[in-house]
Amino acid sequence: MESVWDYPRPPRVERSARRVRVVFGGVTVADSTRAHRVLETSHPPVYYVPVEDVRPGCLERSAHTTWCEWKGHASYHDLVVDGRRSKRAAWSYADPSPAFEAIRDAVAFYPGCVDECFLDDERVEPQPGGFYGGWITSEIAGPFKGAPGSAGW
Repeated sequence: MESVWDYPRPPRVERSARRVRVVFGGVTVADSTRAHRVLETSHPPVYYVPVEDVRPGCLERSAHTTWCEWKGHASYHDLVVDGRRSKRAAWSYADPSPAFEAIRDAVAFYPGCVDECFLDDERVEPQPGGFYGGWITSEIAGPFKGAPGSAGW
């Protein structure tokens, strides 16, 4: 069992050999065993999938961007499959800070914006609150930032 309170701040990125799958509109849009995960105090892990392991043509760049003090400038993407759209369902860092070079040209998906996300064969739960994109599994212990009352953590 991993506690998110044992994760570092600033966050770190590490390779994951686990299988990461994302399903939207009944279609597997991402499937990888080459993902990286970002670990940060109070957050469940976020998984970044190499763009080569994402179904071609299903991501459309959004005008929305954000800034992360650790990773840099994030770009957001709508997920589109067979005419069905999930706005800002994914994000990426085209030019991350040096400590996060491993996630350059990789895509992270919000579990709450797709039909299903799996880590190996376990269906993940989305991080509470909708702002963060952490993947909660049975191996991860909280409490998690994002839930009501956690803004000041």
